Amino acid sequence: MPHLCCYTTLISVGANDHLFLWLPELNRTMKYFGIPSMLIFFIGLCTVQAQISPDCGTAVPICNNTPVNGGTTGYGIDDFNGDEVSGCLEKTLTGVIESNSAWYRFRTGASGQLGFNIGFDASEDWDFALYKTNDCDNLGEPVRCNFFDNSDANSYSGVGQDPSGGPENFQYEDWLDVAQGEDYYLLINNFSNTNSGFSIQFSGSIFLTNPYDALDCSIINNLLGPPISACEGEPVLLDATTTSAVNYAWFIDSGTGFVPMVGENGATLSVSQSASYRVTVVTPTGNIISDVQVAFSAAPSTYPITDAASCEGFQSFDLSQKDSEALGGQNPSKFVVSYYASLADANNGNNVLPKMHPTVLGTQTIYVRVSSVDNPNCFDVSGQFQLINLESPKMDFPSEASLCVNGGTVTIGFDMAVANCTYLWDNGAQTAQITVVQAGTYTLTATHVEGNLSCSDTKTVSVTVSDPPEISNIEIEDLQNNNTVTISTTVQGNFEYQLDEGEFQLSNTFNDVSPGMHRVTVNDIGGCGSVSEDIVVVGFAKFFTPNGDSKNDTWHIEGVNILENPEVFIYDRYGKLIKYIGATDTFGWDGAMNGKALPESDYWFKLTYTAADGQRVSAKYINNHFALKR
Repeated sequence: MPHLCCYTTLISVGANDHLFLWLPELNRTMKYFGIPSMLIFFIGLCTVQAQISPDCGTAVPICNNTPVNGGTTGYGIDDFNGDEVSGCLEKTLTGVIESNSAWYRFRTGASGQLGFNIGFDASEDWDFALYKTNDCDNLGEPVRCNFFDNSDANSYSGVGQDPSGGPENFQYEDWLDVAQGEDYYLLINNFSNTNSGFSIQFSGSIFLTNPYDALDCSIINNLLGPPISACEGEPVLLDATTTSAVNYAWFIDSGTGFVPMVGENGATLSVSQSASYRVTVVTPTGNIISDVQVAFSAAPSTYPITDAASCEGFQSFDLSQKDSEALGGQNPSKFVVSYYASLADANNGNNVLPKMHPTVLGTQTIYVRVSSVDNPNCFDVSGQFQLINLESPKMDFPSEASLCVNGGTVTIGFDMAVANCTYLWDNGAQTAQITVVQAGTYTLTATHVEGNLSCSDTKTVSVTVSDPPEISNIEIEDLQNNNTVTISTTVQGNFEYQLDEGEFQLSNTFNDVSPGMHRVTVNDIGGCGSVSEDIVVVGFAKFFTPNGDSKNDTWHIEGVNILENPEVFIYDRYGKLIKYIGATDTFGWDGAMNGKALPESDYWFKLTYTAADGQRVSAKYINNHFALKR
């Protein structure tokens, strides 16, 4: 059953009202003189007479946790005396700070944390400023203020916490710490061209510690008390008991003016209809006339909510996807669904969970509160569901695969199916893996199912056509102490590289390669072939200076002794053989030919050796030239 709470007070205002004044009563004996007011349409709750004030000096007094619904049209006097700014507020298109303004005042009845939520249509732009003062002529700077535009299309602005649990709302100010007996003035100003009304709902710890007197109602001096808001089905008793009363007469205004309530002549009146009520108390010293507004808000119900899966591996769970279940067929514009970690928080409306709720391990009970937009004290917290942390499929297969250029197939996806998982490829296949014959992208959605809960994840595999590898060049950097070998291929592909019998690697460069004979292999990871080359890593000086100083006087190759029958042939730039160095020649070349010193120049060489198959071969990929300097 819906939670029906105790009375709270309501002041309602319309966008085109005449001002309706509550005149004070001294010792509850002064006569009340009603000032005629025009028929207005109550925004958000019902059709009643209402109050609004565009000026600080006639600010509407409010008390308790008071929803205030209404709209604003223009402003009266300039309460800021032509000032350019007030706190965060700036001049509007009217040339002054106010454009379409409403002023309210309240007094704290307790100490603690205070906040409020101003609710409005997400297409509109509303600003506010809160002043701590009891004097409109001495407002000072606001203690809380908002002048942000509503480009994010938020439905709330205020102090404290956005009651919707939505993402970070820049139109909220920090909670206010108050002491008992403090006076405040609240300006609410419509900045946009549209103005369909607003509501104010107070919040904070003082409404937990002092639910009935968090705001001081003594500032409203009226026989029937402040306006009353209640939930449908909740009894409301109006009490006009007055010492020395001779007679009582009750009247009701449902939108067409006050008419007598036949037979109602007692000191109290039980009401269940939204309307304005009037009592005339006849006393020996004169009549007392007092009016009060009573508004009933629809009492929501929470419909059954199914358990949900909070998927492991995902950062958050979107609680808002459960809103429609909780509301059933109720109008989502009339009720707010919010979520809490405890029943106490749900009852008190505290610590609302963000709609994007962070994923937690294990199972968590989520408590659901459905409350009236017009009156958040009309709510139901009978709903809850289990948010169960469920393992998501681990999409740990490769995201790339290759087809060979000369045809063939490739298998992509999981190696094998997993229990309690279903699979769906974007081509309609429902297996853990598929075999494809064409290049393209293939997306798999894997779903882990446990009972009526499930968690899904997707992964896309890119299948490309791969050419078999061909070696275009091997660069050998013969630095003697740190030889490097870099392999280049004719085409780019999904290749891996191997030196001799070592492990394959993805890098095409090998460092610290020892001098001597080696075999390099390039392999297509997709199975489209491999290619190998034999190389020789040797060291030699890039230049030598045969000047008889015993430094670099000869040129020779380091490491050839590990080759089978190595032979070195040195040529000039014209290809003429200058020097032959055989396997047993350890001296090298001294820069002379037939005993005659040759001039400075670049010279080339060729290295041959006997391969393992007995064939005579030339060493490839050696940067085979050097310089003679004198």
